[in-house]
Amino acid sequence: MDNSYASRGFGGTGFGPGGGRGFGGRPGMNPAAGLWEAMEHLRASFEQRPSGPRMARGDVRTAVLALLAEQPMHGYQIIQEIEERSGGSWKPSAGSVYPTLQLLADEGLIEAAEQGGRKTYSLTEAGRAVADEAGTPPWEGSSARTGAASFGALPKAGVDLAGAAAQVARTGTPEQVQQAVDVLDEARRRLYAILAD
Repeated sequence: MDNSYASRGFGGTGFGPGGGRGFGGRPGMNPAAGLWEAMEHLRASFEQRPSGPRMARGDVRTAVLALLAEQPMHGYQIIQEIEERSGGSWKPSAGSVYPTLQLLADEGLIEAAEQGGRKTYSLTEAGRAVADEAGTPPWEGSSARTGAASFGALPKAGVDLAGAAAQVARTGTPEQVQQAVDVLDEARRRLYAILAD
């Protein structure tokens, strides 16, 4: 974990170790307003962080070969197919897919043809032999499935938590707000304990 991120807490609102203010926000701030601000920072932090597992460089190559073994495709279609088949957990960038296509073409494993104004790629005989030997596509591997479940579930759980806490901040009594602060402080400590194990 990025130590600077941990030392700042979530967005500098006192979530993390050394934040010093718990969930209360800035000194003198109404606790409910501080809780609301903290939850907004939490929501933003999940939106900024990757939602999918990082795949190895060779996974793009294997994925492209696996898809082209089924049918010819253009580059954008390959990106869409990988995203769909990985359940949304992996969407390779054009900056990784198109250089891979060029490399495969240079190796004589694929060839390109213009169709409808787009380059459509298909396997050569040599490419088909390599694809047959490549094994399981990356989106079917256990690591990809595990990554999709864990990385996809964590942001959702965090946003759901932020929504529940924000509801307490909006409608709860001062006593209920303080109870929510205590619950969230305990949750923060337990989350960091997980990383410490």
